[in-house]
Amino acid sequence: MDLDVFVSAHRAEWDRLDALLRRQRRLTGAEADELVLLYQRTATHLSLIQSAAPDPQLTGRLSQLVARARGAVTGARRASWRDVTHFLSHSFPAAVYRARHWWVPTALLSTAVAVLLGWWIGTHPEVQASIAAPAELRELTRPGGQYETYYSSNPAASFAAQVWTNNAWAAALCLILGVFLGLPVIWILFTNMLNLGVGFGLMTSAGRLDTFLGLVLPHGLLELTAVFVAAGTGLRLGWTLIDPGPRPRRRALAEEGRAALAMAIGLALVLFVSGAIEGFVTPSGLPTWARITIGAVAELAFLTYVYVLGGRAARAGETGDLETAERSAVVPTAA
Repeated sequence: MDLDVFVSAHRAEWDRLDALLRRQRRLTGAEADELVLLYQRTATHLSLIQSAAPDPQLTGRLSQLVARARGAVTGARRASWRDVTHFLSHSFPAAVYRARHWWVPTALLSTAVAVLLGWWIGTHPEVQASIAAPAELRELTRPGGQYETYYSSNPAASFAAQVWTNNAWAAALCLILGVFLGLPVIWILFTNMLNLGVGFGLMTSAGRLDTFLGLVLPHGLLELTAVFVAAGTGLRLGWTLIDPGPRPRRRALAEEGRAALAMAIGLALVLFVSGAIEGFVTPSGLPTWARITIGAVAELAFLTYVYVLGGRAARAGETGDLETAERSAVVPTAA
């Protein structure tokens, strides 16, 4: 593309669009139609320049012009309860469903790593000795020890809030840091599995595996699923940087990044539920089978939500990204 020729050919259209946007009076019907047409053309021009002959100064000018025109065409938009309903019933479950090919293998592999670490720790006394002194290990694993009292060490409400904050932050980090080729996500995930494996191994070596599972499963099923979803989505975002597919890399990252950030909000709600279970159900006096049943029901409800509502929304074209009217205009690219 000869940029000077291109600018000369279309400058008049850009100036006309700028003039219409600066009008103080109400536009006539013909002027409004002209504004929409010029907005569409200018958005196309911006995409062509970005892909064929990027010029920072010209790109900046046209980006501002397109943003102003989009605001004039679509008008000011306020969030409503309809948006919340659409997000919970379509956008979020569809985004989780679309990422299933990443987070399901992540969940299976991570669980296997945690079990192997637990087995290794539980069957090797020298490894246990490197974790803590024998007296400290006994204090951790004995009946009424620190593993059990941890869940009732603070009032239920404050403990649930603390757990929710920590888990939501970990999930957000997985989603945000995935853009760094997924490497930070792998470290965060391994740290979580190591902590789980240590508890699993130490309690198993003390002959109290049933107690450990009774304490972890009620909230852990849903909590770990949310972490796996966040990690899998973060890894997919990192892979998008390597292989964006038929989309331009910048566009692919923008679309997947927006979906990932929106997913952080949905996962925060999921982790709120698991935090409430951890704060109020796990340390309760309910029988172990009842506590585990509550956790299993919560997990089954979430998976049903994702695979039924999310699958239906995804097949209907929902991606978890912004609605079409709110996205930047793009030019179709050849496959």
